[in-house]
Amino acid sequence: MRSFKKELILFAGLLGFIILIMSLMGAAYGIRMLVEASCYAIIALGLTIQWGYAGLFNAGIMGFIAMGGFITMLFSYPVNSEFWDSALPADLGAVFLKLLFGIALIWGSLKLTRFGVSAKWQRITTLMLIAVVYILFMYSLDPVANAIEDDMGFIGGFGLPVWLGWLVGGLFAGAVAYFVGHICLGLRSDYLAIATLGIAEIIKAFLKNADWLTHGTLTVSPLPWMTPGPADIGFELARAAYLSITALMIAVIFFLLNRAYNAPWGRMLRAIRDNEVSALAMGKDVNRRRLEVFILGSFLMGLGGAALTSFNGIFDPSGFIPLNHTFLIWVMVILGGAGNNLGTLFGAVLVYIIWTMSEPVALFVFDVVRQVGEAWFDWQAPSDLDSRALQARVFVIGLTITLVLRYAPKGLIPERVKQHS
Repeated sequence: MRSFKKELILFAGLLGFIILIMSLMGAAYGIRMLVEASCYAIIALGLTIQWGYAGLFNAGIMGFIAMGGFITMLFSYPVNSEFWDSALPADLGAVFLKLLFGIALIWGSLKLTRFGVSAKWQRITTLMLIAVVYILFMYSLDPVANAIEDDMGFIGGFGLPVWLGWLVGGLFAGAVAYFVGHICLGLRSDYLAIATLGIAEIIKAFLKNADWLTHGTLTVSPLPWMTPGPADIGFELARAAYLSITALMIAVIFFLLNRAYNAPWGRMLRAIRDNEVSALAMGKDVNRRRLEVFILGSFLMGLGGAALTSFNGIFDPSGFIPLNHTFLIWVMVILGGAGNNLGTLFGAVLVYIIWTMSEPVALFVFDVVRQVGEAWFDWQAPSDLDSRALQARVFVIGLTITLVLRYAPKGLIPERVKQHS
């Protein structure tokens, strides 16, 4: 217990902070905040194994969160019977059959060197096929997509259980990470950050503009919950039930990640992170291990994004922004302690509480300043003073991370490195 004295003090202080907020803001508000913080904690655990375990600088977190949210919307939203009763599903299926045929041709072009074709002509053939397949696919898709948007709005969902949407959302994010990893993981850390950031923006742009599939900026709501909703059992009980699900998920993930961290796999990842040249000299497959941890971390990001989207009850592609869904996750991991799962959980909850409470606290401070200024100094407050409270959260988070980097550069609960004599 002595070795965890610091952690006990920090978590006790965090618990007291939560109790204070609940007493001031109400239990329903506090539980909602904890549910959202728990979803962010799952995402942050995905980042801490990428950055803390393997040193991978992923700046595209937003893309994997959005992908998880989209898949859970697609799986859990009620079926659009009007669409499925029309001829449009058959037309859409024919378009994607053509796409599969084109992908098969592209895959076949990659094997041309086995038949005596030079590598130069093989690359030229593959690039030409990619361009032709893309043009023909979009040419075939446009009239079908326009018909869906004009007549049905969008294709609707599959009406499947919410938990299945969460699971498939995580798996789909991991599948995207597999292809992204093959392209990007050979890059240096700064180039990897730029590449993953660009891919996240591509995913967001696709979700915003594929109205026939995602309803675009018109949004999709209400999304069902895995637990009974507020209309059934009330706000407090419904949110408490949702919190119990996310807390159970965190407990399972935390246990498995700790086992992995202390296993040979985790020690190998840390060896690659600390000294890649030595790891290569020992015969370790560096790129394969990096790909594994990149997929695993992205799976958790997709899972957390799916849970967060379901809880919010709305899928809005425009609502995924780098500040909330990339930068904030990095602050959580850095403040808590990269490479330490316990520190990541602490950082996720603390940072999200600061992020959420900055606005009401700023509103209170501005109101006090306005009253004092008007009563004592005959000062007229700006008309947009209240709207500036929302911007205060960015200042507070920036100040918090600056202080942590200055006085605790390894985080409040840094990684524990075992020393062997």
